Amino acid sequence: MNKIVLTCAAVCFAFVSFSQGVNELTKAEKKNGTQLLFDGKTFTGWHSYGKGDKVGSSWTIEDGVIGFDAAKKDGGDLVTNESFDNYDFSVDWKISVNGNSGIIFNVTDDPKKYYATYVTGPEMQVLHDEGHPDGKIIKHNSGDLYDLIKSSVNVTKPVGEWNTARIVNNKGLLQLYLNGSKVVETRTDDQSWKDLIAGSKFKGMPDFGKVMQGHIALQDHGNQVWFRNIKIRKL
Repeated sequence: MNKIVLTCAAVCFAFVSFSQGVNELTKAEKKNGTQLLFDGKTFTGWHSYGKGDKVGSSWTIEDGVIGFDAAKKDGGDLVTNESFDNYDFSVDWKISVNGNSGIIFNVTDDPKKYYATYVTGPEMQVLHDEGHPDGKIIKHNSGDLYDLIKSSVNVTKPVGEWNTARIVNNKGLLQLYLNGSKVVETRTDDQSWKDLIAGSKFKGMPDFGKVMQGHIALQDHGNQVWFRNIKIRKL
């Protein structure tokens, strides 16, 4: 009898945890100051890079999920209106077959000076590793600090399943997590960071990774991708 009671309790707890909802804050998150960056219904707080305060029509919202419709050809990276300094950011992402996207952070939102978000902001890669050509390139797989540091472990879920990315940027310490595992850790305020950039494809971009604060962007790479549960806690 006791075993049955324990089993039911476990099942009920699992259901409650799951049903706490998409695009909602838990009690603990509300208490620690976490805020939602996506309300599940509107693009309030977001704009397409280079499009003023507008969001390109390629970006859609359906059933509480931000999606990218590659057929519309009117996107641009989706960027937060707010700039952030030290923070703990998280988002769920799901990529399409053979798809490519990314989470670009610490972006300087100045389209007149910088033609793309990645000219200033580093990227946590979002990719169908087995299907996209980038999957064969070291430091270009899901969870990698794109073209800078390879993930310490591959914990990406199969294409079509949700992954949870987390970026902790705090006083020069950068940590990337994927599906609960820490996959990258580095300092961004020392010579080794400058050496990483100098050995990457960003070496010709003088302001790349220079200011480790700014806006967060969801990348338009021309492929279908989906995002939800976008949250941030200021540190």
